[in-house]
Amino acid sequence: MEAKPPELNLLSVVIPARDEDGCIASTVEHLHVELRLRAVPHEIIVVDDGSTDGTWDWLQQQTGLVALRQYNLGQCWAKNTGFARARSKYVRFLDSDDWYHEDTLRHQFEIAESEQADIVVAGCSVSDNDQILMRRNWISCDDFVAQQLGECDNSHHAAYFYRREFLANLPHRQDAASLDDRLFVLEAALMHPKVAVYSPPAVNLRNHTKGRIQFPNGMRSVVTNFAHLQIYRRILTILDGRGELTLRRKRAAINSLWPLAHWIAYTHLNEACEVANWISELDPEFRPPEPGALGLLYRRLGFRRTEEILKLRRMFLKPFRT
Repeated sequence: MEAKPPELNLLSVVIPARDEDGCIASTVEHLHVELRLRAVPHEIIVVDDGSTDGTWDWLQQQTGLVALRQYNLGQCWAKNTGFARARSKYVRFLDSDDWYHEDTLRHQFEIAESEQADIVVAGCSVSDNDQILMRRNWISCDDFVAQQLGECDNSHHAAYFYRREFLANLPHRQDAASLDDRLFVLEAALMHPKVAVYSPPAVNLRNHTKGRIQFPNGMRSVVTNFAHLQIYRRILTILDGRGELTLRRKRAAINSLWPLAHWIAYTHLNEACEVANWISELDPEFRPPEPGALGLLYRRLGFRRTEEILKLRRMFLKPFRT
């Protein structure tokens, strides 16, 4: 029997990158400085996802990191590739344009060690041109599954600090499209992890002109909406089969499914109506949360007719917005 490779580091940071020549250098340098200052034994694993700019050339010139390359298979495969290479007790994932707040890695490591946690969650922030636009601490919740389904804010996947062995059989899945992180965390929640909390923001997400893959436009938005719906059907089916789909968790999911139904209605009204009907099955007492006249329309006319009216309104207003 082949011996298990030794754990060479306490922490592996996995960074997927594609055509990130403009920001990967600052992200990696910031990470190097932070980890060296805190004296946390670590490895930085950057997986180039078939870049066509200077990203791979830059990575090959660096020391102090593990540079891997793959064909353009998508960021979830890049994360899987990086995770498979990791040799550490803990692992976390970082997008190539984001960065960690000062001393958060050390704090999360110490919490993970002291509480023997599978996941150490944390808050997050958002910046634009290095100016912090929003700081959001972790919201305490006594049902991690409900929180991930949508009961309250759940921060961001990149803010989480994972025990590597806990994730051993949990990949990022290509079929979740740009929402692979969302499915990943929901599936982790289904594994009943021991969760510890570091309340302040741990990671900063950059809001820049390139835009984030989680918020696509055009045809990609249709794919994302479909993937979002399939994720919830998958997770709720698993919970139901286990006898763990409580009314609280159904209502948490509805917090995400109701706006999703509206987004789907922009392009596929029949499918959106199916989502609205599913919501009513999950919670027969559900009432549309919209205030004022819009809420009245949903309650009096129903989902389909209200969405038809909203579509006509958008068509009428479109010439005035261009």
